Amino acid sequence: MVSGTSQSSYDQWWIQLNDPTLTMLVNEALRKNPDVKIAGLRLLESRAQLGIAESLLSPQATIGDGQVVTGGQLHDDRYITSTNYGAGFNLGWEIDFWGKFKRGVESADASYFATLAQYDDIQVLMAAQVAQLYVNIRTLEARLQITRSNAKIQQRSLQITERLFLSGNSAELDVQQARTQYLSTLSSIPQLETSLRQSQNALSVLLARKPGPLPEMVDNTGVLPKGNLALVSELPADLLRRRPDVRVAERQLAAQSALIGVAETELYPSISLIGSVGISARNGGSSTLSWAAGPTFSWNLLDQGRLGNQVLVQDARFLQLHERYRDTVFQAAREVDDAAVAYANDKQEIDLLIQTGQAANRSLEIANTQYREGMADFQRVLDSQRALFNQQERLVNSRGALMRDLITLYKALGGGWEKGRERPLVDKQTDAHLRQRDNWVPLLDAPLPSATSPKEGKQQ
Repeated sequence: MVSGTSQSSYDQWWIQLNDPTLTMLVNEALRKNPDVKIAGLRLLESRAQLGIAESLLSPQATIGDGQVVTGGQLHDDRYITSTNYGAGFNLGWEIDFWGKFKRGVESADASYFATLAQYDDIQVLMAAQVAQLYVNIRTLEARLQITRSNAKIQQRSLQITERLFLSGNSAELDVQQARTQYLSTLSSIPQLETSLRQSQNALSVLLARKPGPLPEMVDNTGVLPKGNLALVSELPADLLRRRPDVRVAERQLAAQSALIGVAETELYPSISLIGSVGISARNGGSSTLSWAAGPTFSWNLLDQGRLGNQVLVQDARFLQLHERYRDTVFQAAREVDDAAVAYANDKQEIDLLIQTGQAANRSLEIANTQYREGMADFQRVLDSQRALFNQQERLVNSRGALMRDLITLYKALGGGWEKGRERPLVDKQTDAHLRQRDNWVPLLDAPLPSATSPKEGKQQ
């Protein structure tokens, strides 16, 4: 598992990989990716939903005025018209005697924080996806370099065997075997180039760019990022609680718990206070003032069966979400353990492959020397070339896997969302467009809760 590394190492874990280009690309994706933007807009929507729920705690008032013209025809064929004018003010307030609206606010508040956790989660996923694709690209670049380098070595061997064959010092079998190995190595290059371009296209799309190679990655071709993370046997519980998907499941559970309370209040009477004041006039004559005030009482007494079953529905949904929450926690622990084990084993494999590669390189040197001196046949050279090529490929693949598993481990630990709380929810263009509508300003200006808040149960 993972040791108690400092909080900052998780906040922007991609910086720990010591690759400025990767850091720049991850930050760009977190600003420009459409999925991140959609998550920000959903958070604004959730803020508005919370405002709706809170408004139900206050009295509801309406103001209106109108003018109605009526007409008719008398028996003597004369037409008459009448104009009625009216204006009024109505006020209503359902007393939250059983906590219906309070529980509704609790549900909306928990839903807001669930949406906030989803916003965090998309940033964790986005940072990991960009980093994984970046490592894939660098790994494929390194594999292409190794393949082309080995193809040149094999081409030189082919040329040597051809000269020896023409001089009568080598059999045609040596020539054909050398040609077979050389062409086989060349044939793997197109597939590697295809995979490289597909990874480049995928990364470009994540950055909201048109598909194609990224000019920022022209330098340091084939150079993999480097990073490290200490491992221990125990997983601190707070590392699981920091995961956004765990917080999503927990807040959804809290929201559903509050909805059970909302459904239960429907079983009881509701009491409201109403009041109205109005003025009316006809054909410009004297006006009439009217008013009304008093309490109202309503109770769905004959609908208790339906309302009782509605409580059961909400309760069943709560139990489902409770099981989903437990499963999310178990899956989170499994993902961390899987990634930690893979990362630790990758490091051991790389250490062994480095030694294996050194041995393979020495074997090729000996085989070439013995072949030139007539002490070994050409098959020894071919076997040594294949062994060296395979070991070089395995080593670069393992180094890529090490970085991918490290990225997966950071993702499993839920790192990478914290700085998102400091970024605007929408880009500058969208922000300017929304601010032209006055109602959006409070939502846009409301700060997000701090990433260090001890409990995300109430909006800050």
